[in-house]
Amino acid sequence: MSGRLYKVEASGNDFVLGVGGWAQRLAAEPDLARRLCDRRRGIGADGVLAVEAAGPARARLRYRNADGSPALFCGNGTRCAARAAVELLGLPPQLAIATDWVELPAEVDGPLVTLVLPPPPRPARAVELTAAGRSWSGWLLEVGVPHLVLPVDELEALDLAQVGPPLRRHFELGPEGANVSFVRSGSAGEIALRSFERGVEAETLCCGSGVVAAALVAMAQGAPKRLVLRPRSGDRLTVEALGNLGSGPLRFSGATRFVAELVPTAELLSP
Repeated sequence: MSGRLYKVEASGNDFVLGVGGWAQRLAAEPDLARRLCDRRRGIGADGVLAVEAAGPARARLRYRNADGSPALFCGNGTRCAARAAVELLGLPPQLAIATDWVELPAEVDGPLVTLVLPPPPRPARAVELTAAGRSWSGWLLEVGVPHLVLPVDELEALDLAQVGPPLRRHFELGPEGANVSFVRSGSAGEIALRSFERGVEAETLCCGSGVVAAALVAMAQGAPKRLVLRPRSGDRLTVEALGNLGSGPLRFSGATRFVAELVPTAELLSP
């Protein structure tokens, strides 16, 4: 098959990324996405990225979760796609990435990739939920996809395998549910967080759009307009509000990494 297939990751959020013919297959075949993302019988990933050139400084990204379902946006996946567009497709380091949500300006500086995101369409909405035998207070907002942000004191002690599923599918969040970010504020403008992602249906080491959602909630409560966020992977990501909070764009930056070029076997590719 023409094209190339890679394992990539950003802050521990890992993906199978395809260009050329592989991009076309990843975009069109949910069963293939599920097989590749299987962590026991496949390659293992949180999702797949189909990346194609769409102009002299524009790339098209289509994303599928590990369960094969499409998603409008993946923050870390989009950063990986921007780097791939530059290093594999020959696009310039300042480019646009067309996602199924919106088209986003991106800048690639080696492994460091920055996206400029629009503000959420609506302010964060306060919610009170009961799930997993306890009450939760937090905020619901959209950063391409829905996010539930829940401040907690006992971040490391939380059993996300237990509390994540009923929160992610809570009826108050709508029929599609939401990604869930559990957050704890620290010193010097830093926020620690853990993520339970829909479509993966498990904890991931980082959710990029969840990082942005957590930063927006913190800023709305008086935190600085530039924050450092540390997901479960321990990596350092930054979110900065440009202009007025709530109406201005957001700059989201962090490192990306190419892990390996892949040559799947016929057995893996066959249904």
